[in-house]
Amino acid sequence: MAAGVAAGMSGLGGAGASVAAALERIPGWGRGKTMADGTLRLSSNENPLGLAPAAREAVIEALIHAGRYPGEFTAPLYPQLAEYVGVGEENILFGAGSTEILQIIVQAYQGPGVPLIMAEPTFEDVLRYQGPLSYHLQMVPLKADHSHDLVRMRELAEVGRRPAVVYICNPNNPTGTVTPARELDEWIAEAPESTLFLVDEAYHEYAEDPAYASALHWINEKPNVIVVRTFSKIFGMAGLRLGYGLAHPDTLDRLRLFTISNNPNILAAAAAMASMEDEAIMAQSLQVNREARDVTHRALDEMGLEYLPSHANFLMHRIPGDLGEYIGRMRAEGIRVGRPFPPMTGWNRISFGLPEEMDRWAGALRRFRTMGRI
Repeated sequence: MAAGVAAGMSGLGGAGASVAAALERIPGWGRGKTMADGTLRLSSNENPLGLAPAAREAVIEALIHAGRYPGEFTAPLYPQLAEYVGVGEENILFGAGSTEILQIIVQAYQGPGVPLIMAEPTFEDVLRYQGPLSYHLQMVPLKADHSHDLVRMRELAEVGRRPAVVYICNPNNPTGTVTPARELDEWIAEAPESTLFLVDEAYHEYAEDPAYASALHWINEKPNVIVVRTFSKIFGMAGLRLGYGLAHPDTLDRLRLFTISNNPNILAAAAAMASMEDEAIMAQSLQVNREARDVTHRALDEMGLEYLPSHANFLMHRIPGDLGEYIGRMRAEGIRVGRPFPPMTGWNRISFGLPEEMDRWAGALRRFRTMGRI
């Protein structure tokens, strides 16, 4: 464990310990989401702690190799991630962020009229990637509790017993809701191999709902299950672009036909390896996330604004009035909040920053409420 991180963690104590005080003892870590111009960015579900010190040092040390192709320098990442996740090296495919893995899968399984079944709303990149392709897009509204309607999605997938691609973001972005493992497992167990399950677990590490479980245990038994994860969120590596797909080796052979060569890059691999070696990074990120969520809950409760239970590093909350005006007013206050996610009009997604950053956001929201602007 890096000395700075260890010192910071030693100050945490119990659940009520001050995250802010602990972060002061971690050099260069925990600067939050406030940008150089003072703008607070609560719009992209980034980790406010950013890149951990050990990972940053690893990146600097790796720069000496930046003139080389990555192969031999990134090879150790495979066994390390395999051990960390609990799979074989043959089950791993790296990409420039999980979004590249999603794009590869969408390309690899396209076909004239193949149904692509996904929730509405959910993470939009899959929707964008299928645009120029020949899929038959089928959007399924979320249920009343804002979770995936697996019953309806299954009905659509089983029409004609033809190939189909099912995209499930779990926990779901932007709602933060989880798809219960029991329900998804039942469908996967009974589905034909022609139904591909693309399970996006970008927020896996944040999910604490007992109903949640990863779909990872299916990948060697079911070649039609692909789990996608990322280093962008819990490890604060969004700018370094490193994600990975986990699947049966035969499935990955199909996907590799669409990959670019020399992935991952040297710097991202160095940061990832250093991050996985330090257990404090995840523990601290989760602690900060819980405290920021608590601040957000208290503020919304005080103002009487409804919000969805979140199992990620963001939440959706009600905004009375015009959403576009609210986003614009927040931007005028130097705060970037989430974009619209139709058809959920009247809701806004707020990403969690440091607890004190959530206080700043809550103060602006409180002023708007007092002035009758929302």
